[in-house]
Amino acid sequence: MSRVVVVGGGIGGLAAAALIGRAGHGVTLLEANPWLGGKSRRIELDGRRMDTGPSLLTFPGVWEEFLRRWDAADGQPGEAAEIADLRLKRLPEVGRYYYRGETTSLPVEEGHPWRAAWERFASIHGGLGPEVTRLLTADPADRRTLPALGRLLRIYGAKLTTRSYLDGLQWLPEGLREIIAIHTLNAGVAPTRTPALYASMPAIMAVDGVFVPEGGVYEVVLSLYRLARRAGVEVKTGEPVQEIGRDRVVTTEREYKADRVVSDLDSGRLESLLDPERERAKVRLSCSGVAVYAALREELPAEIGMHSVMLPSDPGALYTSLEAGKEPRESMAFLNYYRGGEIYPNDGGTLAVLLTAPANGREYGLEDPFVRREIERVSAAAGLQELATRYFGEYEILDPGYFGAWGSAGGALYGAVRPFWRSGPLHRPLYNDRRRPWLWRVGASVHPGGGIPAVLGGAMISTGRMLRSLVK
Repeated sequence: MSRVVVVGGGIGGLAAAALIGRAGHGVTLLEANPWLGGKSRRIELDGRRMDTGPSLLTFPGVWEEFLRRWDAADGQPGEAAEIADLRLKRLPEVGRYYYRGETTSLPVEEGHPWRAAWERFASIHGGLGPEVTRLLTADPADRRTLPALGRLLRIYGAKLTTRSYLDGLQWLPEGLREIIAIHTLNAGVAPTRTPALYASMPAIMAVDGVFVPEGGVYEVVLSLYRLARRAGVEVKTGEPVQEIGRDRVVTTEREYKADRVVSDLDSGRLESLLDPERERAKVRLSCSGVAVYAALREELPAEIGMHSVMLPSDPGALYTSLEAGKEPRESMAFLNYYRGGEIYPNDGGTLAVLLTAPANGREYGLEDPFVRREIERVSAAAGLQELATRYFGEYEILDPGYFGAWGSAGGALYGAVRPFWRSGPLHRPLYNDRRRPWLWRVGASVHPGGGIPAVLGGAMISTGRMLRSLVK
């Protein structure tokens, strides 16, 4: 049995710890914050709970594969699902989208002028869920990924980026094209910086479904925690790590011996712990966000959907501003609205307004010009007769300053921007490198990237490689 220390209790760290512990190794997980989950956190406003971080769970096959691998460690199928106790609720639509005065849902509803184009697009991409799930969970070196890669190559051909692929579909209406393209900001970058595969995501989500766990997305964190504890993992919160070495991890409290170290930290934060004297070159950063969470004094009008996306009138200008690290004139805004008892066990409604913002490390308030301007815009787009803030009771704002306090430069939610060809199996940093064979990485900064499915998949791949190294 080896001693493994996992640094960081985000979703990637918890998933890795649960799998390693289940394989029979002694695991200690160290988290600096008093809570687990990283960006995924549970807060309370006016006595109502809300979950920060990811809003949805997509690619449910990834979660199922994680449970299967946890079970496979000792051959008791079904045990993981019972312990995790995660009950997923499928939402009626991917979301409601607002763009230049046009409103549509995905899938595009009957009677909408874009319906025929959407059906054509979905017929090409909507069935790719199994292939993408395979790529999210299988080691890139595994030959079993070749059929999935082959099918994707036949679809995308020489169109390498999301932008170039979508622009080549002349039959796709411009508005629908931009709605599909804007999803790349869920990876923190413009559609010119993501592989063409990202174009398929909205169609796959429409076919395979988008889900919210009963009780909120933080239930994913709690499920992983239960699996980790059942696997014998020792979990320490409120214990910041100060030093990581070849055979030890030093915190503010004590020193932990380690045969292997697994890092769930932002890559920049990890490098500063490994080599604090080294001067780091400046890198281009992915986007950050300004997230406003509010308990509502009264419910919003009945026509407001659970999940709405307000696109800017000029998406290209938004991408340019974010690349330059500047506040855009118009951002991409998400509205997540849950009525009392709908997802959370609350006695009244909650609203999250999530604004895409540059990674500038700033703090924001409701009266900040950028925030106020965006709330005015999204309130009007949603058809509210008054500003959304008129409905607010107690509220909390998480901003680039908040996210940057965790060690993510500027509050960048997805770390450094890489060339699009580094967004797939060649993602940097690697899970492991020859300089430090004892150190392994999980989280949004390694392949296949950010978001719950990708982080879970990356943890499965990285952990699988690490466990094999322990056998050698």
